[in-house]
Amino acid sequence: MTDLASILDGLRCAVCGAVDTLWLDLLHGLIECHACGQGALLDPGNDLDDPEGDR
Repeated sequence: MTDLASILDGLRCAVCGAVDTLWLDLLHGLIECHACGQGALLDPGNDLDDPEGDR
């Protein structure tokens, strides 16, 4: 079974400054700091997968 959440090694929380406390939850589209609880939603509408854009 694969993990639905994984730690983001080497990254620092922009709010509290803690290192190695950010977790990526792909199922919910969320990145959360386990030190301070700050969270950020991932934007599924980015153009990274489509280099041509919406032409």
